[in-house]
Amino acid sequence: MNAETDHGLRSTAAIAGHPIHPLLVVFPIAFLIGAFLSDLAFYGTSDSFWARVSEWLVGAGLVGGAVAAVAGFIDFIASERIRSLSIVWYHFLGNAVALVLSAISLYLRTSGEAVTVTGTELVLSILVVLIFLVTGWLGGELVFRHGVGRAPLGP
Repeated sequence: MNAETDHGLRSTAAIAGHPIHPLLVVFPIAFLIGAFLSDLAFYGTSDSFWARVSEWLVGAGLVGGAVAAVAGFIDFIASERIRSLSIVWYHFLGNAVALVLSAISLYLRTSGEAVTVTGTELVLSILVVLIFLVTGWLGGELVFRHGVGRAPLGP
């Protein structure tokens, strides 16, 4: 381990030294993966209930994602050492793309009169989940390999 990893890169967006971003990201991830699953349930049953569930989950995922993004952006912008890590850029931009795709999905879901899940909306859900697989892995790399958001070890 190098000195940077041994001591961690303290999070700027924190409460009592505990980083906020990792706390918040679980909600939009759960909501948007849940939207994908309810899209699949709609395709399996044709029950409009599942289309409505997906619509609400995408909306909640966008709100939660925006809040998590603010906390992550504070850490990103406040530390040159964090910005200097190449994978932080992929994590940042990948999650931004996932939120843009989710916004497009929500627009499509709310602009029609019928309560349904179209093929386009299902594809958008699949893309968001695939992006989260990559950006979640990168987020883990940032924390566990590079010490981003970890409290310094020892004195």
